[in-house]
Amino acid sequence: MVVIGLAAVATAWSHFGWRVGLGFALGGAIAYLNFHWLKKVVAGIAELTIQSGTPASSRGIVHRFLLRYFLMALVACAILTVSRESLYGLFVGLFLPVAAMFCEAGYEAYAAIVRRVLK
Repeated sequence: MVVIGLAAVATAWSHFGWRVGLGFALGGAIAYLNFHWLKKVVAGIAELTIQSGTPASSRGIVHRFLLRYFLMALVACAILTVSRESLYGLFVGLFLPVAAMFCEAGYEAYAAIVRRVLK
């Protein structure tokens, strides 16, 4: 995600201007932070469930989920007051994990084909 994000920010900045580039950088940062938080929460819930044998409480999960989306909405609102172009960049930046997943899927498909051919 970091490599794709940096390349995309440089491209957006040079082709569409600093406002779109800055919006994309903020969107990518939010997407990365959201991904990191989500990974941390899932790992914590799995560990609690394994240790205790009972499912973890859902109240904290719901609060963190709502907090993430509230923060995204707050940043989007702040960016909208500054520049509409930056908002477009923000929305595109939020899709950064999707691009990273496509890259990972392509790599895994390539690795599977190479392993099968070499066997």
